[in-house]
Amino acid sequence: MTTRGTRVFDGRRVAALGRAECTLLWRNRTALVSAVLVPVVMVWSMRRAVGAVDPAKYGMSPNASAMCGGIGVVLLFALYAPLVTAFVARREDLVFKRLRTGEPTDAEILAATALPAVAVSLLQIAALLVAGASWLRLPVPHRPELLLAGVVSGVALLGVLAAASTAFTRTAELAQITTLPLALVSLAGSGMFVPLDAMPHGVAEVCRTLPVTPVVDLVRMGWLGGAPSGMVVRDLVTAVAWTALAGFAVRRWFRWEPRR
Repeated sequence: MTTRGTRVFDGRRVAALGRAECTLLWRNRTALVSAVLVPVVMVWSMRRAVGAVDPAKYGMSPNASAMCGGIGVVLLFALYAPLVTAFVARREDLVFKRLRTGEPTDAEILAATALPAVAVSLLQIAALLVAGASWLRLPVPHRPELLLAGVVSGVALLGVLAAASTAFTRTAELAQITTLPLALVSLAGSGMFVPLDAMPHGVAEVCRTLPVTPVVDLVRMGWLGGAPSGMVVRDLVTAVAWTALAGFAVRRWFRWEPRR
């Protein structure tokens, strides 16, 4: 018999568990409305704030800047924050403990729990792309492969960071507080509101090392063009490095049962 650590990842088990998670999300209308509406309100607010910065000085229209940054907002508030709450709630309700006594592997349990948040965030990103191209008259993505790389790396990174954040989140209610530092730092310093080129050089270089910055950069370069190969490689390496670091934190500190 294979051990838990050597079982093969089974997508069918993930799909079955994921359907149950989606049902729970649908029944929890408060969580569903928050996951859908909060990013929309944030993007609308961002559009007004970006106009005050005048991103045209840096080769972007306010609409383009808001839409590209909006994808980062969706990943933070439709994926990362709800997922921390979901992970902690399942842990505290002993759902994880019960699931681990069955066939699903640890990776399958985490992937299935993340499935609803990933689905909601991807649908919102698709809506942003459609709205940007049709309603705001933005150009179609110049480098769709970079845009896709930014979205995929963002989903992976924020998903793993959500699991890592449960290490210092005791209850689902506290997730509203423990997710704020990453959200606020990313909103202020990852180029979503204020282009990094508008910051002092030293501050901009520090901000380029933040977790969400490479995701926003890849999305912006993929949608609007202007993608130097050196910058693309740097952003990909930074995103992979943060994902690997978060993955190490999950393996080291993630708890499957409540702390007593």
